[in-house]
Amino acid sequence: MKDIVFTRNSGWIPNVIREDGELKLMLGAGADANHEPRTFTFSIGEAHLAVIREDLARHLLLWSAVLPLCDDAGTRGRLDENAAGALLDPILLAAPADVDALFRRIRWDRSRLIAHGADIGLLERGQPCAAMRAATETSNGKRAQEYHANRRRAERGAVLGPLDTAILKYTGQYLHGATVPKRMPKAVAPALLPRVMRVIATAEEACAGMRIDRDPRRGNRATDKRDWARMETTVQAAVRRAHPELVDDAVRTVSFLMCSEAADRARHAPVQDDEEAADHRADPGGSARKTALVFTDDRGAEKKWLRDGPRTATAEFWEFVGDRSAADNEVFTIEDEEMGEGIQLHFYADSLARITTLRKGEGGSDPEYRVEYSLVDGMGGYRKVVSAFVRGGCAALEQHGPWMSDVAEFERARRRRDAR
Repeated sequence: MKDIVFTRNSGWIPNVIREDGELKLMLGAGADANHEPRTFTFSIGEAHLAVIREDLARHLLLWSAVLPLCDDAGTRGRLDENAAGALLDPILLAAPADVDALFRRIRWDRSRLIAHGADIGLLERGQPCAAMRAATETSNGKRAQEYHANRRRAERGAVLGPLDTAILKYTGQYLHGATVPKRMPKAVAPALLPRVMRVIATAEEACAGMRIDRDPRRGNRATDKRDWARMETTVQAAVRRAHPELVDDAVRTVSFLMCSEAADRARHAPVQDDEEAADHRADPGGSARKTALVFTDDRGAEKKWLRDGPRTATAEFWEFVGDRSAADNEVFTIEDEEMGEGIQLHFYADSLARITTLRKGEGGSDPEYRVEYSLVDGMGGYRKVVSAFVRGGCAALEQHGPWMSDVAEFERARRRRDAR
C-alpha cells in the first residue's frame, strides 16, 4: 500500500510517501532499458519529513545529492539505499556550514539547483545553502542549459561579447552548437538586432551566387561537402574581415547558417532543375546529343533512358546513383549501345574511364575496346563529365583529361594526387 504524504506540485521534485507503514522519499530519475522513467525510493524519518515540508532549499539540495546515485543505478540496477540514507542528516539536519562542507566532498547535480533559481556565483564559491535562499519550486531548464553552455565555452577559452551572444541567439545556437541554425530575430534584444543584421548581410553578400549542390554518391538528399567547405571559407573570411571584433563561435554560426540554408535549398529543388543548370554550361559536342542510354551499377542493376522521356538524362542518371550508391556499390556506368561508347565512374577513387568500341565482336571473336582513364575533381567534376558525355559522347570529354590508356601510368597519377 502506497500513500502520498507530501508533494510539491511542480515537476519532478521528489515526493514523500508512506509504503507499508514506512516513510520514504520517492523520486524519478533516468530511464530503464525500454526508455521508460525509473522510480527510486529510500527510507526517511519523521524529522526529515518535517524539514522537507518547511524548507524548499534543503529539499532541493537533497534531491541534487541523490541524483548521482540514481545515475549509478543505470537502466536496471538498484539504488544504493544506504548511501542515499547517509545523506539525510548531513543535508537536512546539519548547520549550513556543514552542508556546504559536505557538498565540497560529494557528487551533486549542479544543473538541478540552477534550474530552480540557485545563485550561480554563490554555488561556484562553494556556498550552496546561501545560493538556495532564492530557490523556486518552478524549474527553468533553459537557465541551466545557458549555464552549461557558457561553462563549455569558458573551458575552450571563448568569452562572448554582447554582439557574439546576440548572433548565437539569432541562429538558435546559443545553447547547443550542434543545433541546425535558423533565423530567430525575436530571440535578440531589439537594441542589438540591427548590428546582428549587418553581420548577416555581410555573410549573404559574400556567398551571393554560390550554391551547394547535391551529392548523389551519398544518397538523394546528401549535399556536396566541397561546396559546403568552399562557402564556409568564403563567408568566414568576409565576416572576419568586416567584423574583426567577433569571436570564432559567432563567425562559425553565421557561416553554418548560410551553408545550411544553401544545402536545404538544394535538397528541396527538383532534380531536373539542378541538373539542367549543369547541362547548359558551354561544352563542345552538343550536336551529338545522346538519344538513348543505359545506366548500370556494380551490383547489376540497370535503367534505360530515352530522349523523348519527361526528364533529362543527367537527372535520371543522378537519381539512379542516389538510389543505388552505397559503400559497396561505387562504380556506375553510362553506355550508349548504338554508338558503342560509354563512361564508367569510380566514386571510391575520384576517377573515371571512357570506353570506346573499336571493333564489334563478329564471328565469335571478342570486341575490341579503347579504355582511357582520368582523374576527377570531386562531385563537380563528375557533373561536368556526365553532362558533356550526354551531349557529345566520348569525343566531348577530351577537355576533361588528361586521358591515360596505360593503367600503371594512371595509378601513379592517382597516387600523386592522393598524396597531395
